[in-house]
Amino acid sequence: MSGRLFSRIPASWILLACIGLLALNLRGPFVAVAPVVGPMQAELHFSPVVLGLLTSIPVLCFSLASPLASLAARKFGAEFAVSLTILGVLAGVLVRSAGGPALVVAGTVIIGLAITVGNIAVPLIIRRDFSPWRQGTAMGIYTAALNIGSFLTSVAMAPLAEWTGWRAALASVALLAVAAIVVWTLAVGPRTALFVSAAGDAAEAKLPPVAGTGWITFGLTAGFGGQAFSYYGVTAWLPTYLHDELGMSAAEAGAASSIFQILAIVGGLGVPFAAKYMSTTAVAVTLGVLWTAVPAGLLLMPQLWWLWSTCGGIAQGGGITIIFIAIIRLARNQAMAGRMSATVQGLGYCLAAVAPPLVGFVHDVSESWTPALLVILASVLTFFVSTTLSVRKVPRGS
Repeated sequence: MSGRLFSRIPASWILLACIGLLALNLRGPFVAVAPVVGPMQAELHFSPVVLGLLTSIPVLCFSLASPLASLAARKFGAEFAVSLTILGVLAGVLVRSAGGPALVVAGTVIIGLAITVGNIAVPLIIRRDFSPWRQGTAMGIYTAALNIGSFLTSVAMAPLAEWTGWRAALASVALLAVAAIVVWTLAVGPRTALFVSAAGDAAEAKLPPVAGTGWITFGLTAGFGGQAFSYYGVTAWLPTYLHDELGMSAAEAGAASSIFQILAIVGGLGVPFAAKYMSTTAVAVTLGVLWTAVPAGLLLMPQLWWLWSTCGGIAQGGGITIIFIAIIRLARNQAMAGRMSATVQGLGYCLAAVAPPLVGFVHDVSESWTPALLVILASVLTFFVSTTLSVRKVPRGS
């Protein structure tokens, strides 16, 4: 991390800025579709199934392609993997905006695969290039920026589409990717950013696993799966719930549910700070209680939706942060961190992909929101128990 243009700026600050800018590109490109579904369907005549795939394809890629992404990060080097991510997002966004239904789907697949590589590569860079007492802060900035990217894209896309059309609006997401690749290349240097370099990874990959990490990986996977299932289930159905139960208009319900998204920034940045003064077990318990408040609160006192959305927003931003902190601190080397991350994300996002249709199916069959919220409660409790048990050996930050 020593590009000449930034030679007078501390390398850690440059890297933090690059991580934040990269993270803005790792959720926004596929979140951007939801606000412009109407005009897209009117022009391209998509079926409801295809429309659903446009938001579920990236999540399926997160699940199915994580092992390959981990291998790519080890074989090609983390810096090149990040460049591959940004360039892939850029290409996918432009392809998705350029043509008919086939190109829209193809571009979405490219975006999903590219982001999957970034999901694996960024935690590896944080583990390698930050001292243990700064890894939590870097991970907090990363997860906070993920949610900032999602929130800004969701807010800006509909009015932008009204002004420029849906194609130009979706293509505008490429501006963030252009900014990211320019800053990343200047920061690490063109040779490092654009050429394969994985020295040392092969040797690390041959090291034997540490006894006991298999159970920890299993627990973190269950915790991440519970977190991801709950997040995508709530994100998909909270606006509909608020409309059905409290009579909110579509616009009001959408604005109200945005609290759940934006408060994730507090969780992402707050967990590393809390971990300096509390044990990781205490942090996990706190997040579990906050997450549990969402389905339990909506079941018992739906009129306090704003409070439960606030609790859930903090919990979902903090939940992914503490799981990744556990991975990078418990893994003995980069190869192990890559394998753990691929397992946790691959299986976890598999559960995330089924959350929206399953929650919707339970609601339709029962004709009530109570069973659907109980399904989310079960996934939240899975996160609560599994994460709390798995992070007990994570050292406290300093």
